[in-house]
Amino acid sequence: MMKRVTFCLLTLVLVQCSAPQRPGNGAAVIPDKVAQHGLLQIINVSAYDPKEQHRPGRGYSEHDVSALRANVAVGLIARAGKGGHLDTKCAHFLASADREGMLPGVYYRLQTQVDAVRQADQMVDRALTLARSRNWNAPALLLCGDFDANSRLSDITRFMDRVEARTGVVPVAYLENSSHLKLLLRDADSATKSKLRRMPYWLALYSHESGASPEFPPPGSPRGLLHQYEVWPDWTLWQYGGVDWERGRSRPKVYHHGPYRFPLYFGDLDRPVERNVFHGTHEALTAFWQRHGIRLQ
Repeated sequence: MMKRVTFCLLTLVLVQCSAPQRPGNGAAVIPDKVAQHGLLQIINVSAYDPKEQHRPGRGYSEHDVSALRANVAVGLIARAGKGGHLDTKCAHFLASADREGMLPGVYYRLQTQVDAVRQADQMVDRALTLARSRNWNAPALLLCGDFDANSRLSDITRFMDRVEARTGVVPVAYLENSSHLKLLLRDADSATKSKLRRMPYWLALYSHESGASPEFPPPGSPRGLLHQYEVWPDWTLWQYGGVDWERGRSRPKVYHHGPYRFPLYFGDLDRPVERNVFHGTHEALTAFWQRHGIRLQ
């Protein structure tokens, strides 16, 4: 009888330790050991999502992202707008993510033909409207700028300044693996580099062979890309999984090299999705989200 009781107690402990835990605010906490390569998974989406089905598996929509959550995604960053135009699915994606206990965020895709301050204002207006639109479980809404590969340095700094002036929040900087941007930021003066470092670096690298140019060899790894920009001492988010379009159909492109051999598809999803990892623990992720996001509670 004693052996049976001991076994039952041990089983109960193991189940409780392996199950996702939810703190009082409703946000799920997943043990680090179940994240791929020990890195926490974050999905980014836009009006182009979901892509078309590629294989048997689970699907999702802007109204139901439970499949993303079931595959251990802890956050979702939705596109708020692009080049002066708002994204049509942003609000639905964020509400669905919040219901699933995922951290919500927005990014804005800047384009050079529209004034950077005007685009910053559009993102901030959208974010503030979203913050007032519902009773959120999450503590904050992350703010990110996605800068065009041909952006001017003034586009980046003016966008940053405007967002901070209106919200008190320094946004995250998403940068493509672009020779133009590398040269632009590498050659910036020390004061500008110091200013840029206030924005956490969200890098894009889908292959160790991508990004070669007459000025730069392929960076190979996130660390190599950091060295080519010569601005940040470390990265915060890494978009390791993206999507190409060929003949009207999506094709996943996913980093798979060295210690980071990410699978082509995310868990058991039936279609490609843009995927990122956070460079840190759950505690660091929560602090980062609140530091670079507007309050929701």
